[in-house]
Amino acid sequence: MLGRVAVSHGPRKPFEIREYAVADPGPDEILVKLTLASVCGSDLHMWRGETPPLQKYPGVPGHEMTGVVAALGRNRRTDTLGRPLKEGDRVAFAYFIPCGSCWACLTGTTGCPNRYKSRSSLTVDDPPHFHGAYADYYYLLPRQWVYLVPDGLPDDLVAPVNCALSQVIYGLNRIGVWLGDTVVIQGAGGLGINAIAVARDMGAGRIIVIDAVPERLELARAFGADATINLRELPERADRVARVKELTGGVGADVCVEVAGVSSVVQEGIEMLRVGGRYLMMGNIVPGATAEIVPHDAVRQPKSLLGVLSYDAWVIPRALDWLLRARDRYPFDRLLAARFPLEHLDDAFQQADWAARAGQVPRAIITL
Repeated sequence: MLGRVAVSHGPRKPFEIREYAVADPGPDEILVKLTLASVCGSDLHMWRGETPPLQKYPGVPGHEMTGVVAALGRNRRTDTLGRPLKEGDRVAFAYFIPCGSCWACLTGTTGCPNRYKSRSSLTVDDPPHFHGAYADYYYLLPRQWVYLVPDGLPDDLVAPVNCALSQVIYGLNRIGVWLGDTVVIQGAGGLGINAIAVARDMGAGRIIVIDAVPERLELARAFGADATINLRELPERADRVARVKELTGGVGADVCVEVAGVSSVVQEGIEMLRVGGRYLMMGNIVPGATAEIVPHDAVRQPKSLLGVLSYDAWVIPRALDWLLRARDRYPFDRLLAARFPLEHLDDAFQQADWAARAGQVPRAIITL
């Protein structure tokens, strides 16, 4: 049996479609027949050469994916929650594996620096070849979290669960959203739009979203934002801070979430918080992007600042359960863009890049 993979040879270089023999999974592995993948903002960062790839070149990119169990290793008979697995079951899974032995893991800190190590040294030439989302198959390795997908969730909604939605759920859980909180969200991209819905269901009383693209702000309102701030209409930071203070009776927000990926917004977000407010940073993942902040504003007016990357094992099953219950209350279909077969992956990335630069949110979908 042969399977296709899309091979990346470097930033902005054309993808190459290759075929490799599909081997049986090892004793502690699961072979997944992928059915759908998507193009995340992180994939675009790697494709542009702004952040390092998850594997060496030539490699198989992509990390948002879902599929069905094609074969089980003799020691893998259940998902991570202990529920029986069989061939044909739909599954969702994390794309990383915490090492379990570094100081981060030993101290219970999420974001293991070795979480990609099981594949980061490999190329597509290294067996079992199927190392990424843009392929017909994917091997779940020992200790890699995997969960049954509940009936009623289409693959289109499941594929991005292991990235944007899980990241948002974990980040908001860590920073804490309390009943009635005012939450400011800096950026109405994929993370920001998901954050609106999750924060609302966690009990947020008022949600304020900031962005420069009218279409994004309209989408934010469709997902339940109570107020929006257009950067083009209020180009000065002081005016935007004043607007948040006005909307909060002069007090400031309880929580501010940075998902803009723009380092210069950090100081602005700190200024938007009330004394005792909480600032969550999740969007700034490009190495070397600097910003100036005023430490006084977090010390003399005490505020908590937290950076979050990755998530814990409990997140994906809760994300799936929440999505099943929330899918009819929020317009998730508006987060999905055009569909492309694997052979047209170059077109998918070109369109996704154009859409991202134009400020559009929906993800390109890769059918497998």
